[in-house]
Amino acid sequence: MRIVRSVRHKVCADGSFMKEFLISEPVPEGFFLFLSHFGTVESLPALGEGFYKFEKTDWFSIKGFTGDTMLEVRFKKEVMNLTVDFLFFLFTSYKDGDYDLVKLKMREENLGRKICEFLYGPSGTK
Repeated sequence: MRIVRSVRHKVCADGSFMKEFLISEPVPEGFFLFLSHFGTVESLPALGEGFYKFEKTDWFSIKGFTGDTMLEVRFKKEVMNLTVDFLFFLFTSYKDGDYDLVKLKMREENLGRKICEFLYGPSGTK
């Protein structure tokens, strides 16, 4: 599964940057379970059956329906240049539940240090 292209983008009132992405195939429910290794995943059936929200604080959030080929991603604008590659990496790494979690977590940890330093200074604390 991969991101094909950005269909729409805009700066939001809260300062985040939203991009709507076209995905190469319908998003399986397992993808949102996979994302739970990297942040918080919520199922929001009140918004529609199969609607999920993923949140990785200070990085990005993903909203969308399983079975759809469009997802909305909101980036923290200040670190978007750092996190967008990780987002693409998550999509290409997910292969029907067959992925190298150790490799992904190491990449996430290394990038997390850079993001904390960028946002909060050399000490990396809030």
